[in-house]
Amino acid sequence: MTVRNALSSAKKIIVPSNPLPVEKTCAVELIKNAAISASVVKGGADSAGFRIAVASNAHFPTENILQQAKKFGEIPWAYFKISQDGEGELVVSHANLLFAYTHKIIEESASKQVEEFATGKFYQAAFRWHRPIYDYLLTQVWRTARNFDAESHIRDMAKAGYTHVEVNGLAQPIPLEEAIPGEFYSQFYSYCIALDQYVYSELNKGIYPFEYLTANLNLLKKFATIGKKYGLSPGILCFEPRTVPEKLLKRYPTLRGARVDHPLRSRLPRYTLTHAHPRVQAHYAEMMTKLMQAVPELAFMSIWSNDSGAGFEYTSSLYVGRNGGPYLIREWRTHEQIAEVAGKNVVHYMQILKDAATKINPDFRVSLRLEPFKVEHDVIMKHLQPQMDIEVPSMLVRGYDLPYHHEKYDDVPGVAGSILHNHIEPQEKEMIEKLEGRGIGSHMVYSQGNGFNLEPLIGIPFPWLLHEKLQAMRDTGVRYAANLGGFTPERLAPYQINREMYRAFMLEPEVNPDHAVMAKAKDWVGEQHAEALVNIWREAEQAVRWMPPLPLYSGFGFVWLRVWVRPFIPDLLAVPQEERRYYEDFMVSPANNTNNTDLGKDVLFELISKEYGESYAARVDQNALPHLDKAIEAARALCNDKTLSGDQRTVIVDQLDRLRGFRCWLKTQRSVAAWAAGVYNYLEAKNEADRKRWRAYIDEMMDLELQNAKDLLELWQTSSIDFITVSEVGETSYIYGENLGELIKQKIDLMQKYRHVEPRIDRTVLWKI
Repeated sequence: MTVRNALSSAKKIIVPSNPLPVEKTCAVELIKNAAISASVVKGGADSAGFRIAVASNAHFPTENILQQAKKFGEIPWAYFKISQDGEGELVVSHANLLFAYTHKIIEESASKQVEEFATGKFYQAAFRWHRPIYDYLLTQVWRTARNFDAESHIRDMAKAGYTHVEVNGLAQPIPLEEAIPGEFYSQFYSYCIALDQYVYSELNKGIYPFEYLTANLNLLKKFATIGKKYGLSPGILCFEPRTVPEKLLKRYPTLRGARVDHPLRSRLPRYTLTHAHPRVQAHYAEMMTKLMQAVPELAFMSIWSNDSGAGFEYTSSLYVGRNGGPYLIREWRTHEQIAEVAGKNVVHYMQILKDAATKINPDFRVSLRLEPFKVEHDVIMKHLQPQMDIEVPSMLVRGYDLPYHHEKYDDVPGVAGSILHNHIEPQEKEMIEKLEGRGIGSHMVYSQGNGFNLEPLIGIPFPWLLHEKLQAMRDTGVRYAANLGGFTPERLAPYQINREMYRAFMLEPEVNPDHAVMAKAKDWVGEQHAEALVNIWREAEQAVRWMPPLPLYSGFGFVWLRVWVRPFIPDLLAVPQEERRYYEDFMVSPANNTNNTDLGKDVLFELISKEYGESYAARVDQNALPHLDKAIEAARALCNDKTLSGDQRTVIVDQLDRLRGFRCWLKTQRSVAAWAAGVYNYLEAKNEADRKRWRAYIDEMMDLELQNAKDLLELWQTSSIDFITVSEVGETSYIYGENLGELIKQKIDLMQKYRHVEPRIDRTVLWKI
């Protein structure tokens, strides 16, 4: 007898007498998906039927289960037992995994024989925590995406084995922040929303409209409630200490703290409060308390800083240099003395928030993104206290100089935390264990591919590469894992093999990755075509593995700087300003940005050298694109297989269009690199022969990018797949809109019109008023 047949024989689905929301959810889910005619009842110790419970809330004897589970220590576990008459139980150690293991039974165990579970079977989860960090779709810059539904997103996260959900997003597309004409900076407040966007203290009461705060808080509470329904613990990711409106500082001039904005991006100096002052400390404690009172189940606060209108006083990485209020540093201190005080101030801020939150939820944790604090690193690490954690892409990180090299290119450093980071050095394990001995968690930030990589693409397959990273984290002793960019739900990418690989590993870490991939391929396209689909994924993954990163452009800079819709011509400013506004108005860029005239730079950052640009283009041509072309041709061929059913063809078309989008994206990356190589070398050429050679190189780049733009336009016009994220409310600087096709047409027209101009870079653009 199969588990499915046994479940259908159950006379009752029993939840505890005082059930948690997730216990009720899972009981209903089991009845709905396992074709059970029984009803959900609240049971006592002697109730007979199939029981669902979190161990700490169970209504029936669990001593034997708990005794056996001791061998797992603090590792989360699930226990499943069932008899032929449908009696048994599903018990989990932690509420935030109950929904995932319920669906594991429904989808995987249902076809297995009852005998496998007659005496009970334990499962271990891979990580104690697994959360999204910077959840693009739910709370961050893609939250206006079309075809997105918050509840199905959170439900899919719980099903996949996530344990926490990030709940602080804005209730409206743009923030309520002061701006002046020609400035973009206020839009940086669209994400990682700060505490003062939800609640006020007596210090800042009336600074933000009550209706605005209420709308934001209600959205946060809504997401937390949905998370609770599926067992996920809610938390928040904030850029803090964030700047405050100038009118608050005019009210309290002695509370002015550090200037933290980026002077080249900001036209209006922006300041935080000085956190050394007791009144400011009370302000943050009061806001934290109010937020916890509104959502007592909040489990964590993640702090990012030093960017997007946030920063700590006197830290060395502030854009304008060390600065702050008058209470921390007296004049003529050494750099070492300032670093000591600044680092302690960071920890003290974390302590204030933790102390306020743990009065309501004793298990609350505060974590700090560590990269901005290179100089203060050791001071912060020394003074952290229990439940005050760090977030890092690697324990070896010191500032923004990220460790780890590309596995295919020894000369390409800094891939830590990206999709290309697939192993961990042994010494990181010892570092994690030492911190855990002090009660400090090490949250390992990695990526499944959504955001900060491949933007704005979704659903690109590289399951074996992902498995290598997940296995490396588990082998290193990582207990707290955080997926940068967050989760891609089934609604937007129904056949995303990366999500399924993560789910398989999280719920049963011993899973063989080849078996997991093949099993899912058989589910989606049947046994006859599964091997062909797996081979498509293998070739696509090889393209990812051989793809070099392109600084800024490989992640959020691809959309920020509008590279899919702006013309690549030898002189970017040859296009009159009125013809450039369609893309410049939406760039994350001031009007005097060097990127407006030079794709190898952004403000004062050097992104691409002529040497790296040339090597990047060559490596994409020789190593990455051939694999991607093979994957696409194999998918096209499979689409034409007449033995495919309609549903099976839907799967292959979905994968094909995503890979076509990936190829357009990768070719545009190549064009950016080739532009830098071609224009730089042309301008530095010593003789006419070199100028002709590099002019031909530029012309070839434009030929390729023009055809690529036409291919992208054809894909956009014909595909029904959400192969990229698109805003349903209109284009923003972070996400393309429904007008993308029109913008691509403008790019094509402008490239054809101005492609013959002489290469030029306006070196004076930075000084324009």
